[in-house]
Amino acid sequence: MPPRFNIPPITRILLIVLTLQSLVSFAIRYQQWSAESDIVVPYIALIPQLSLIYPWTFLTTTLVENNVFTLGIAGVTIFYGGRYLERAWTSVEFAKFLLVASLTPNVLTFGALVILFAVTGDMRWTLTSVNGTIPLQISFLIAFSQLVPAHTVTLFRGIVSLRVPRFPLIHVLAIFLLTLTPLLSASSFLLATNGFLSSWIYLRFYKRAFPDLEANQPASLRGDASETFAFAEFFPDAAKPAIAGFSNQVFSLLVSLKICTPFSQADATASRGNASLARGAPGSARAEAERRRALALKALDQRLHAATGGPSSKPQPPPQAPPASVQVQPQPNDQPTMLGETTYNPEREDGATGN
Repeated sequence: MPPRFNIPPITRILLIVLTLQSLVSFAIRYQQWSAESDIVVPYIALIPQLSLIYPWTFLTTTLVENNVFTLGIAGVTIFYGGRYLERAWTSVEFAKFLLVASLTPNVLTFGALVILFAVTGDMRWTLTSVNGTIPLQISFLIAFSQLVPAHTVTLFRGIVSLRVPRFPLIHVLAIFLLTLTPLLSASSFLLATNGFLSSWIYLRFYKRAFPDLEANQPASLRGDASETFAFAEFFPDAAKPAIAGFSNQVFSLLVSLKICTPFSQADATASRGNASLARGAPGSARAEAERRRALALKALDQRLHAATGGPSSKPQPPPQAPPASVQVQPQPNDQPTMLGETTYNPEREDGATGN
């Protein structure tokens, strides 16, 4: 029996549009290819000098790849990352995040290329194609850093072990190195840095948070004031003090200009509560709900196995939930593993960093 993939609607639409637009771009560029010049498709991909009469390209250009290698990476990123985030945030919130993570970096990169042309007078800057899912890739990594900041990803059978917040900076450095090759253009690095900043700013200050009703959190909570999602947390430990000081100065300037609103004490407390609940702290309401859900899923799996295992198999009774008066610790072995092979290492609570 072939495997069935349950893909949420927004993620499914992204995959379909990415495939169709990239194939159309491949076909047009192959048909008009010549050794003397590069072929661009200004009504699908964003070209600063040619695409102003096609304003929709500021959105469509994100889902256009130039070669099979980057198309494969984009498909894997959207399939796994999009499916995870859409289920964690709901389709509406995920769609808002996609709009910010794709439109904002494209506009900023467009402006940066125009400024480079004005300074240097080189026409090649305005003919550089601004396209690809690089803003989505870096934005997904920023979102994972918010959702699971204390998890460690182990690669190559334990040879490499990195915390999730380390991956965005590594991704930016990898994009910079690839821009030195024919695989990526110079605009890719601008897309990566702009996607990094725009997605972090949106998640830090503006995204609507889902309150935990059992933790007495306000329903209007926005952003994430937790210390684990501070800007300095994405950098190595040696650079954190300097980055934290600089980011605090920039934040204070934005607050004085009334561009950003400072976090209140209630916001910081609620964000710390969200962080501890997301980590599955023993005795928390979220941990108890996760434990009960794991027990229910285990019971359902046993029933399905008994129903399909033949007449000789006997169904096992589902585990009984303890009464409300009994204090039960969550069982970490029943928790599903997130982001592949990961482990959880709690951080120090007194490691405060800047915004």
